[in-house]
Amino acid sequence: MGNAGIIDGMTENKGESDAVGGATPAGPRPEAIRFFGTTWVDHDGGYALRRVGAGIGALVAAVAACFVLRFAYEGLQLANTGSFVNVLVVVMFAICSAMAFRKTWEGFSTRPADPDADRSLQGLKAIGFIGSLLAYCARTFVEAPGESLHRKEYEAALAQWTRRKNNPATRKRPKRK
Repeated sequence: MGNAGIIDGMTENKGESDAVGGATPAGPRPEAIRFFGTTWVDHDGGYALRRVGAGIGALVAAVAACFVLRFAYEGLQLANTGSFVNVLVVVMFAICSAMAFRKTWEGFSTRPADPDADRSLQGLKAIGFIGSLLAYCARTFVEAPGESLHRKEYEAALAQWTRRKNNPATRKRPKRK
């Protein structure tokens, strides 16, 4: 393909031919979002249906996960583990779900300042996966999850590319004979 460089996570194409044989437009290309591809740029290609589908899918997955957790809780009750363990499990899932919701919601609008610290929260997000699913579902009512972050980065990359393209100092000079 014609990837000639990276600008803030965006791939840049210098107008070279792609593998199919057609010319691709010059400039940075938008980063694809899971389930939406690049339809978020112009809100085309079934963007609205994808948002509805992703929201319903996340909500159905969250409801199914609640049923699974309910069966696990009933298993704890059948095992006679005691009320302390039952309360501890419920409180743990509630706290982890709330924290996972918050971290997932924040992740749609900003990149983590410390990726290592964010990576260390993966276990918490795995335990509170219902909160992450609910955050994803709720975000689809506003936009494609992560769209504002990707749009901001894409527009910054376009502006940087345009400034470089229009800079007379970067233009190719004719070779001297």
